[in-house]
Amino acid sequence: MSSRPAARPTMKDVAAAAGVGLKTVSRVVNKESGVSPAMAARVRAVIDELGFRRNDSARLLRTGSTASVGLVLEDIGDPFSSALSRGVEAVAREHGCLLLTGSSAEDADRERELALALCARRVDGLVVVPAGGDHEYLLPEAASGLAVVFLDRPGAGIEADAVLSDNAGGARAGTAHLIAHGHPRIGFIGDLPHIHTCAERLRGYREAMRAAGLPVDERWIATGPTDPATVGRAVRRLLTGGPDGNGGPDPTAAERAAEPVTALFTANNRVTLAALQALAGLPARPALVGFDDLELAALLSPGLTVVAQDPEALGRTAARLLFDRLGHDTSPPRRVELPTRLIVRGSGEVPPA
Repeated sequence: MSSRPAARPTMKDVAAAAGVGLKTVSRVVNKESGVSPAMAARVRAVIDELGFRRNDSARLLRTGSTASVGLVLEDIGDPFSSALSRGVEAVAREHGCLLLTGSSAEDADRERELALALCARRVDGLVVVPAGGDHEYLLPEAASGLAVVFLDRPGAGIEADAVLSDNAGGARAGTAHLIAHGHPRIGFIGDLPHIHTCAERLRGYREAMRAAGLPVDERWIATGPTDPATVGRAVRRLLTGGPDGNGGPDPTAAERAAEPVTALFTANNRVTLAALQALAGLPARPALVGFDDLELAALLSPGLTVVAQDPEALGRTAARLLFDRLGHDTSPPRRVELPTRLIVRGSGEVPPA
């Protein structure tokens, strides 16, 4: 007895079972006009009975399109990235397209590898959250007709659309909020300094301090890895102006804060979570404003004041630009910045000790 699986049903099988021509089945499968409702219903019933599925490889040969788009994220497990993906997928579904997604883990080589792997699978378009600073590798793909849109951060080395948040403006508003509540010494804790979003948020922080006539001691700024241990050390140093208080090495003179800060601006959701861990149990907490909202921010005590982005709107906007390009929009590349908003919940309104 053979264990070989049965062959998948074809359009010819559907046509024979339904008693119609092959062209009629093709029109029903591809949702084209020219078939009566009754005939279309009969064909769809046979399709369901046989378990027929359209061959997208054949579709590629016929139309040059795979009806799929790719999305390269930083980390699919991060809530911000998940919301970006949700926004892109919603628009892709509206256009009858499948979304293929992968994570770069903030690694430029992995981003390139993943993007080119998606191109090799002949996706019609690509949305990329950049991890690297050089995207010339996409030039041959774009020249071959691939539509490319950068999301959350701009690309480099290629002319393409980009959809971003107003990172500098949001950080400026968050820092100004802390200043308005009496804080002249505000610490900034952010991601790796070469990342576009961190650089822009740091720029907004500096602009707010300068606009208020306040000096910025460079030792109030901590950028780098966002793991809890690293952020925790930065929090303890900024609040004490001395050692991190957790058995780590004493800071050098360059690392030591001239005076302890009385407020913190944390520049993304991972930094904010790590900072909250470091602050847990302290008898008196500094004022805190975070960039990015958190799901349980309103349930903390006090509630977390944040500069909120709309990641799902970012994803939807990027996807709409992508499908505009797939629809033969040849206008010059656009850079779209979506606004942020300050959500006041209590942590940013704590007065200086």
